Amino acid sequence: MADVNEVTSRTVNGVELPPVGTYVLDVAHTQVGFAVRHMAVSKVRGRFTKFEGTVQIAEDPALSSVNVTIDATSVDTQDETRNNHLRTNDFFDVENHPTWTFVSTSVVPDGKKWKVTGDLTIRGITRPVTLETSLEGVVKDPYGNLRAGFSATAEIDREDFDVSFGAVMDAGGLVVAKKVTIEIEAEAVLQA
Repeated sequence: MADVNEVTSRTVNGVELPPVGTYVLDVAHTQVGFAVRHMAVSKVRGRFTKFEGTVQIAEDPALSSVNVTIDATSVDTQDETRNNHLRTNDFFDVENHPTWTFVSTSVVPDGKKWKVTGDLTIRGITRPVTLETSLEGVVKDPYGNLRAGFSATAEIDREDFDVSFGAVMDAGGLVVAKKVTIEIEAEAVLQA
């Protein structure tokens, strides 16, 4: 494991990477969110306030891994009526499926970015999803902890996970689009 007093990052094949080790998501400085088109004219954004996860950085970056669990009941779109509707069987069915998971299956370099593919489970349905991921930086904080920042995005079809609410507008088109963009800004702390 890297000595946080000496190393803040490393370079492999010209790409900056965090030191080898296990990193735990800093929930206070991480956002796990989504955006979906509403009535074909705007986007609604939401996030989850309760989640946990680890990022395992391996000596060979392709052997690295990510494991995240999300509390789907913690959805927050800044509108409690909408949040409560999202928790119902129309969308997340949190009574029967209160947690979601993402477990990586491969990490592949893509220039200075990474394609992190894994199994995403929502409503008990598991599908492969690829997160377009970039390292935002590595720094030692004022308390001596090594922190790594990551950004990741992916697009999924909500119907692939049986999130099939299908209200249609009078003029045609869905009230809530099928395509959902996953948006993650993560800060993770190297464990000693």
